[in-house]
Amino acid sequence: MSYFIHADLDAFYASVEQLDHSEYRGKPVIVGGLPGDRRSVVSTASYEARAYGVHSAMPIVTAVKLCPDGIYLRGSMKRYQEKSAEVMAVFSGFTPHLQQLSVDEAFLDITGTGKLFGPPQALARKLKEVVFERTGLTVSTGLASNKYVAKIASGMSKPDGLFAVMPGEEEQFMLSLPVGKIWGAGTKTQELFAKHGLKTCADIHRLTPEILRSIFGKALGIFLYRAVRGEAAESFERDRGNRSMSAERTFPQDLFDEFKIETELFAIASEVFFRLLESNYQSRTLTIKIRYGEDFSTESCQETLQKPLSTLNELYDQLLALFRKKYREGKGIRLLGAGVSNLEPVNPIRQAELFDSVTEKERVLEKSILKINSKYPGAALKRGRLLGI
Repeated sequence: MSYFIHADLDAFYASVEQLDHSEYRGKPVIVGGLPGDRRSVVSTASYEARAYGVHSAMPIVTAVKLCPDGIYLRGSMKRYQEKSAEVMAVFSGFTPHLQQLSVDEAFLDITGTGKLFGPPQALARKLKEVVFERTGLTVSTGLASNKYVAKIASGMSKPDGLFAVMPGEEEQFMLSLPVGKIWGAGTKTQELFAKHGLKTCADIHRLTPEILRSIFGKALGIFLYRAVRGEAAESFERDRGNRSMSAERTFPQDLFDEFKIETELFAIASEVFFRLLESNYQSRTLTIKIRYGEDFSTESCQETLQKPLSTLNELYDQLLALFRKKYREGKGIRLLGAGVSNLEPVNPIRQAELFDSVTEKERVLEKSILKINSKYPGAALKRGRLLGI
């Protein structure tokens, strides 16, 4: 039986600030901008601030009206990345099969770890304890037989919670939830739910696939049909075998900002590249995947180069060019993914020829990062941009 944990750091940016500044503890902390920053939005609000109605993605001007006495900070992404790396290092001590989704959350595949750490729930409790002991931060965890359900479960008992959905309970768990809990159903989809009087997952469960497609379209209809049944409704799994490698991220709010989009693309490229480097494979074929939040439509584009990709910078540049070619400007992105395919083992002779065209410094850096923290390159390697903003 497969088991997955979704681990989500509680109010991460605000919690780091409260950890570093004892005078902030127990007070409403809002990270994202200062009261005079007219265009800034809330990145993270502490639970004390949430009691006032402040939440992520809210304009700072609105947050100030709700919580005028809050502590407002622009934050330090460098510091958040440092703490993120500490947490991810703890996660890696429990399983080598880890997928970091962002600076403050990750999936852990704990299948087959019972002999080392005991039953899945015992492992989840131990994980929380070790994170707090080593980093001073709390993490909420969801445990389930697939990643989609584990992701939703982690939000059921925040902060510092543990919520387990055991095998066979997935469908019943989903049927108990309101539609607002469906991960991947954005604002436009929620409006459609309201328009058609769909308030709970059970309401959606009663609809046939044909009705779902007629209301939501083919892609979203299939997604909802699987989601409310507790199935692996979103594709989080890494490609099996050695023919391809890919990574993707689903965002809680649609992305419009160019810098944010390119930052996320770099993080995805980092994950793919370091998996290539670790497995000693190379590729000439790359793919970009874009899902738009407005209509849930998905587009992909593939390109094959003349020679294999040799560095992270090269992979990122090629993916960015491919993205710009395919992206429908002005549309909000709900999911972004990238991958490489037609993999082949690295030929040492050919590899040496390829590396003649890049600096030795860059190659040494990439090898060092792989050796130190190959699973989480985004925390250590960046290309003039800050990850996870």
